[in-house]
Amino acid sequence: MTTPTMTQRLGAELLGTFWLVFGGCGSAVFAAVFLAPNVVAGQSVQLGIGFVGVALAFGLTVMTMAYAVGHVSGAHFNPAVTIGVAVARRFEWKDVPAYVGAQVVGGLLGGLAVWGIARGRTGFDATGGLAANGYGDHSPGGYGLVSVLVAEAILTAVFVYVILGATDSRAPQGFAPIAIGLALTLIHLVSIPISNTSVNPARSTGVAFFNGDGAPGQLWLFWLAPVLGAAIAGATFHLITGVDRRDRDISGEIEPEDVRVAEGVDPDAVR
Repeated sequence: MTTPTMTQRLGAELLGTFWLVFGGCGSAVFAAVFLAPNVVAGQSVQLGIGFVGVALAFGLTVMTMAYAVGHVSGAHFNPAVTIGVAVARRFEWKDVPAYVGAQVVGGLLGGLAVWGIARGRTGFDATGGLAANGYGDHSPGGYGLVSVLVAEAILTAVFVYVILGATDSRAPQGFAPIAIGLALTLIHLVSIPISNTSVNPARSTGVAFFNGDGAPGQLWLFWLAPVLGAAIAGATFHLITGVDRRDRDISGEIEPEDVRVAEGVDPDAVR
């Protein structure tokens, strides 16, 4: 088994975050509402996927990329998750800035792709139409700043709890991406009407500047609330669950003195 290089890990994070923003926000922009003419009744028929479909799309993006590249980077795809698992001492703080940078770049590329495709539709106006997150007048349901902050913090904390639990060595092996993807789906089912659901600063940043309409000015909340929630989860997971891995070596490196070869085994043999 080889340890992926930092370049490979960052590439996986960029790709995964790109897919999350493109697949999740793209489903909201392109497919949430789709009106087809009914030639018999003379009225339009809604064939779009709606809130449930968008929620599933976000969950599926994380699940599919977790299986695709999770073994390379850990499948964070989210600055809040990276910070949360670092607080829980499952990830090294020295790697946090690089991961967050790759995630933000991937999110912006995803937002750029959605914006570029959406512009191909006659009459499309990107202003306010790219699934940006918001509060007050920019909340789908008209929820205020405090309500959105509390919802985003709570939901991100729960998301990080699920990630920390599902990826523990004592959890059923191979099912973590499913649990994490379904958790993100449930989070969206709860909070799309509240804030368009962020729980991910890279997802919010990825479309905010293409969306305009006040989204860039409200972006601070969609960094603050998810990071706050994730940090709380990372700091309290071992207290709530009794699963304490804070003393584990998470550097990904093996010290020479830690290598043990059974007696009678050729250490230089091909394996």
